[in-house]
Amino acid sequence: MVRILREMMTDGVEDGTGRVPVPGRRRRAGGARRQRALEAAARVLAERGYERTRFSDVAKEAGVAVSTLQTYFGAREDMVIEALYSSTEAEAAALEAAAAGLEDPWQRVVALLDRGMAPVPTQVWRMLLECWHASAHDPELAAHSAGLQERYRRPFVGAVDDGVARGVFRTRWPTTHIVTSLVAILDGLIIPRVLDHSYFDHAGVRDVIIAQAAALLGVDETAGHAADAAGPPAEGRGSAEVGGTAPARGTPTTS
Repeated sequence: MVRILREMMTDGVEDGTGRVPVPGRRRRAGGARRQRALEAAARVLAERGYERTRFSDVAKEAGVAVSTLQTYFGAREDMVIEALYSSTEAEAAALEAAAAGLEDPWQRVVALLDRGMAPVPTQVWRMLLECWHASAHDPELAAHSAGLQERYRRPFVGAVDDGVARGVFRTRWPTTHIVTSLVAILDGLIIPRVLDHSYFDHAGVRDVIIAQAAALLGVDETAGHAADAAGPPAEGRGSAEVGGTAPARGTPTTS
């Protein structure tokens, strides 16, 4: 009991799973069993939505008692918000990994766009939609969502700034505007994918997005080098987020 109480009162302590609790939320006992319950909560959340996910639903999915979930998470809201946090953090980490080890800036941009469009479990996209929806009603989750968005943008910002610095990208717009536009495209594609709209064609849309990115960055999308038609780089177009004239904006960011 003393050990459990100590864990319940400790913030920011990892339980061996590699995950860190939501800032401001109390970490509770459970270890690997707690993590499995959290994964069950994420599955239920993706199916039922933020408001309709109850302790009883998650208990049934996880095969545990409601009292066990209360020990692990405390309030229902804490359980649901941590499930959102864990799932969206994983997606941001996957995006960062997609560009890791690629030296060429254009190849990194293409890899990031491909990862953003990659076929992944529908649960991931549903969780992102639920995260945005819930963020409108929970100030703490809203703050996390803003941080998560910054982390999601960061690999794009780094690739674009690197390409501009090397002279590979020749564009008239600031990095932050380009990245905002590219990420907005990826975010918007979540809707037809989650709802399985018949008009969505992955290969065709990918071609359009790559062409748009090439036009924005002033590169030949087939050769990956600067296009003369793009004109000279705009003066002082370094990013204020990563690799530019100002430091990165703190905490990590999906959209």
